[in-house]
Amino acid sequence: MKMNVKARNAFYLGTLCTVAYFAVYLARNILSAVTPAMVSEGYTEAHIGSISSLFFTFYAVGQLINGIVGNKINAKWMMSIGLLGAGAANLVFSRITPYPEAASLAYAFVGFFLSMVYGPMTKVVSENVEPLYATRCSLGYTFSSFLGSPAAGLLASLLAWQTVFDVGSGALIVMAVVCFLSFSLFERSGLVKHNKYKGEKSERSSVRVLFKHQIVTYSLVAILTGIVRTSVVFWLPTYIAQHLGFTPQVSAVIFTVSSVAISLSAFITVFVHERMGCKMNRTVLVMFSASALFFLLTYLTGTPVLNIIWIVLAIIAANGSSTVLWSMYCPSLYETGLVSGATGFLDFLSYMAAALANVIFANAASSIGWGNLILVWCGLMVIGVLISLPYRKIIKPSKVGK
Repeated sequence: MKMNVKARNAFYLGTLCTVAYFAVYLARNILSAVTPAMVSEGYTEAHIGSISSLFFTFYAVGQLINGIVGNKINAKWMMSIGLLGAGAANLVFSRITPYPEAASLAYAFVGFFLSMVYGPMTKVVSENVEPLYATRCSLGYTFSSFLGSPAAGLLASLLAWQTVFDVGSGALIVMAVVCFLSFSLFERSGLVKHNKYKGEKSERSSVRVLFKHQIVTYSLVAILTGIVRTSVVFWLPTYIAQHLGFTPQVSAVIFTVSSVAISLSAFITVFVHERMGCKMNRTVLVMFSASALFFLLTYLTGTPVLNIIWIVLAIIAANGSSTVLWSMYCPSLYETGLVSGATGFLDFLSYMAAALANVIFANAASSIGWGNLILVWCGLMVIGVLISLPYRKIIKPSKVGK
């Protein structure tokens, strides 16, 4: 009966976070989904790339700041203010797109406000849910984040792009109210208690604890997977339209279907993880290897249907490493008392890499071509394979007779 109560509480908290994170990813995938339509109306890829790059920069810096702040301030306030602020800024952006500088700044603040959600959310789940259920909760909102892309693509195929932004804003504002009321109820019922783990007394000592938890290796994983799950996916609708020759409307539909498939990566990762003996590093190695192979097949294949299949599989595999990072590694840090800060730092690295990649990819698509850009993405996954190999320290043999 005791476990049933724990499972029930995990379900309530996990469901709230899953739905809230779906709203986050619905909103942040809208610009990607409507890019072909915006380009057809005269906006350039370079201009949209600069807007998205600024968004990712503000999101990354916000993750670093809000991750640390989230160690001190309750998730109820962080998440509610973040969702509300992002909804308002998103609405402003859609109204002032004819004014490039103002629109870019408004969209940048969408990124900053959204950065107030993930770190505190991961912290409150890891502190109030049993480790097994915490991983399942994390998988739930990881899955919902992948569903944000097809949802945005579906809206882009049905509505004018300005209206799609309005829908995203509405979802964020509604979830801000729902999160505030739900967390208030959870606090009163005792389901949620904040700051249960304080970590080490010395900040330096806490940092050493993170190094013991492979923070360096997973920082590199965050950078590489951030580029794929954020920047590559952002340009996928444009890639389908320009490189494979589909219309913007058809591209939006293909992107929606592809994103549904990509959303299954969390469950595929769990299956692979179990086959790998539940070893995180081993799972990351397998997923990076598969992604590199599928990107290579994408480069070698000219048939549009097969090309789309290979690139979708490549993204699914890369997202597998991302799932290990966010759904398994980050919650495992709960005893350090630094879940929010560490998660924010990793997200900072992830999105700074994505911001830089977005500018480079926007220019590279026209200068070196989409085909060669695929090779660049393949090369990034090869780097992932190298950093996840099981290196061993060389131990000098002892002297004979000692």
